[in-house]
Amino acid sequence: MLGHLLTTFLISAVPVIELCSAIPYGIAVGLSPAASFIAAILGNMVPVPFIIVYIRHIFAWLRKRSSWWDEKIARLEKRAHLKGRIVHKYSAIGLCILVAIPLPGTGAWTGALEAALLDMRLKNAIPSIFLGVCIAAGIMTAVTTGIIHIL
Repeated sequence: MLGHLLTTFLISAVPVIELCSAIPYGIAVGLSPAASFIAAILGNMVPVPFIIVYIRHIFAWLRKRSSWWDEKIARLEKRAHLKGRIVHKYSAIGLCILVAIPLPGTGAWTGALEAALLDMRLKNAIPSIFLGVCIAAGIMTAVTTGIIHIL
């Protein structure tokens, strides 16, 4: 059981798949919905402060290393700025909504990147991202357990 909790936690910390995959995994291997929910939220939140604080430094360092990285980072920043219009307009509420939508391209990693690129302070970004992660986890738990039927 501890191994499944840890795996659920770790899957949730991986970019792109995040808790959208972690919660179904946890429930599929026999964890209770509540245990999957909590492990996924905690795992999803672990990288957030590090992304907010260090991503700009990492991007600058990578850009100095290669033009290949510069192109990739520029494309990523462009996509982030397009998504960031809602976040910029509605600030903390916009960030929460962006994170709360459990689809690829949204979530805690994207929210943390948006917060960093918009120079949001940790004390404002973390609660918004946490609330969005909790909402997304609730939606995924409800869908996975059949409480909410998508189709």
